Amino acid sequence: MRHPRYEIIPLSGIEEEVHRWAGKEAGKGATLTITASPTRGIEPTISLLERLHDGGYPGGLLVPHLSARLIESKEHLREVVGRLKGCGVEEVFVVGGDAREPVGEFHEALGLLEALEELGRPFERVGIAGYPEGHPSIGEEALLEALIKKAFYASYVVSQICFDASRIVGWIERIRGLGVSLPVVVGVAGPVDPAKLARIAARIGIGESARFLRKQRGWLLRLLMPSTFSYDPDALLEELGRRLEEKKSGEGEDYDVVGGLHIYTFNDLGKAVRWVGRHRARR
Repeated sequence: MRHPRYEIIPLSGIEEEVHRWAGKEAGKGATLTITASPTRGIEPTISLLERLHDGGYPGGLLVPHLSARLIESKEHLREVVGRLKGCGVEEVFVVGGDAREPVGEFHEALGLLEALEELGRPFERVGIAGYPEGHPSIGEEALLEALIKKAFYASYVVSQICFDASRIVGWIERIRGLGVSLPVVVGVAGPVDPAKLARIAARIGIGESARFLRKQRGWLLRLLMPSTFSYDPDALLEELGRRLEEKKSGEGEDYDVVGGLHIYTFNDLGKAVRWVGRHRARR
């Protein structure tokens, strides 16, 4: 909770949410990560970042998602990097992306990471994605093999949403056993109003929403039906904390696996910030 990462979606109204709720958080080192839309392209992500920077949010705390399938060419990548560096951006999060067809030469995250390497590693930190519960269109072994290759270029790995603490810890153990020693930033769904989540799903488009929900293995569909599924992020974190303490006791003081929290806000930024604030006050 000391330096949380809040993930936001570049949709209308989010700028106001950021200025209303995240301004004070910036002084506490809160990072904003900005997703990339497979249907709208990379431009909304970069444009939102530029507007937030111009509005006073520190560039060093803004992290754009660079989706490989949305980058047209190495020249396009060079242009994007220049715009981000112009805003003082020090960190990017590189993903393959969910676009059905790539717009250019990059088909997966590894290729984009290699291209950034050719540019001289322009960013101080680079994040990559990990999948504790797998991916609906990629086999588990292929995911792990790709993670090993991507880790060479990365600074940390963010786990996709998972509501099972034992699965998260088991996945961390497995990638450690494969030699991936990067800090793991645990991805958790922040407290979100189900009605707002439904509106967000509608606004990002039926096709894109369906792909996003499938990628989460149906958990977000359950969030949309609170009468049948009660989700409490506190319960997940408490269990995760217990399990990590058990591992730390068993493995020794060097068993340090978690590098922070990545909070999927679904643009309900106010709730996420207040939730973090309550935890800070208790501690």
